[in-house]
Amino acid sequence: MGDIEATVPVQRAVTGDPRIPVVPGFARRAAAAGGGATRSPRAAGKALRERVPRASHAFLDLPAGRPDAVQAVEESSRGRVPSLAPIRVGRMAATPFAFLRGSAGLMAHDLVGTPVSGVGAQLCGDARAANFGLYGDARGSLVIDLNDFDETVFGPWEWDLKRLATSLVLAGREAGADEETCRRGAYDTVGAYRRTMRLLAKLPALDAWNAIADEELVSHTDARDLLGTLERVSEKARNNTSARFAAKSTEDTGDGGRRFIDAPPVLRRVPDEEAAAVAAGLGDYLGTISEDRVPLLARYAIHDVAFRVVGTGSVGTRSYVVLLLDHRGEPLVLQVKEARPSVLAPYLPTVGFDVPEVAHEGRRVVLGQKRMQVVSDILLGWATVDGRPFQVRQFRNRKGSVDPAALAADQVDDYGRMTGALLARAHAHSADPRLIAGYCGKNEELDEAVAAFAVTYADRTEADHAELVRAIGSGRIAAELGV
Repeated sequence: MGDIEATVPVQRAVTGDPRIPVVPGFARRAAAAGGGATRSPRAAGKALRERVPRASHAFLDLPAGRPDAVQAVEESSRGRVPSLAPIRVGRMAATPFAFLRGSAGLMAHDLVGTPVSGVGAQLCGDARAANFGLYGDARGSLVIDLNDFDETVFGPWEWDLKRLATSLVLAGREAGADEETCRRGAYDTVGAYRRTMRLLAKLPALDAWNAIADEELVSHTDARDLLGTLERVSEKARNNTSARFAAKSTEDTGDGGRRFIDAPPVLRRVPDEEAAAVAAGLGDYLGTISEDRVPLLARYAIHDVAFRVVGTGSVGTRSYVVLLLDHRGEPLVLQVKEARPSVLAPYLPTVGFDVPEVAHEGRRVVLGQKRMQVVSDILLGWATVDGRPFQVRQFRNRKGSVDPAALAADQVDDYGRMTGALLARAHAHSADPRLIAGYCGKNEELDEAVAAFAVTYADRTEADHAELVRAIGSGRIAAELGV
């Protein structure tokens, strides 16, 4: 629940009863941001418009000394497995949308030059349209939510929203939609975020916390054109399990066990010493999950470990899959993925957000994920392997996702509305929705402004992508294409 200060005087406007102890933090920050203890959170948010007009979010002023595309890629590759760098560059060179996937740090650098209201929330940090999807809950039902948190950190909520809106423009362009459709996708994304935040602000706190059940999401966001797509993705996700992955990627050892099959460059078995280090790290991992899950994992034994290359933004990080079998030989696969510092962290102090010291980057990722999702993986935890921090989670836990760049033109705005609503719900776990709703307001001024920003930044991303492609062609940077 956090640290409780029973002796802190309570603001009657916030709690109603001065005898009740409060959890210090957001209520006081909201009052301070609004300029007075007696101002409601909604009024405080509205007052912020005087300092940071909503229309100002349309503008992009790139900071001096901005690195070019190649410098940005090379800088973000520091500390990664060097041999995998060409794969990452090749994937980023595929399309401007793919370039955005791997350049969260470059966008954070650029966002420093944009207005921020000063209101903070737990950020995804890489809230692209492709980082929303389906996954299984504890009972096997499918949940749709944000699903990537490598860069999660507390910061300005606008940064997530602007990255999401920009990704909708780039995805629409790649899908062949006309420019107005792409702009409308970004516009509708922001509108859904704003309207959902207003809805959450009106609900009782507990209802707002658990809001937007899956069956209501499509109707809430008027995304009916997505129904067929979501049904197809759901059907595929139900079969995307550890058992299915193990059936394709492992072989019988002849003694009742199984082991991974080498499939370079994506999957390769590791030396015994490396596998032992990963297995040893999982011992401490057991202390990071809920105690009631430990007896479940005690019914499995580790049989093999392999290195597996992950998605575009994470290529080059150390990532393993661990094969566990129960008493019947049924598999469970865990992913043990290196957790690097958030690429947003160096830029947050410039816009007024302190970055606390992080004791373990895997813990940062896991706690950030739990702060944003309504339902999280029951085996989510963290570990240390050879002195490096890792996050641990189920692999192929009925995961499924929509490829926003493959949507039909008439689905781009629907997908934008759905993801905008999900982002608002995620932010509302750590920020008072009344405060953000007060700032966003009833009209479309913010929608227009962020949509304009998204088009401008999409143009900037296309230019960066073109620069990377030219650098590959000239031999300035190595790339392995099509992997």
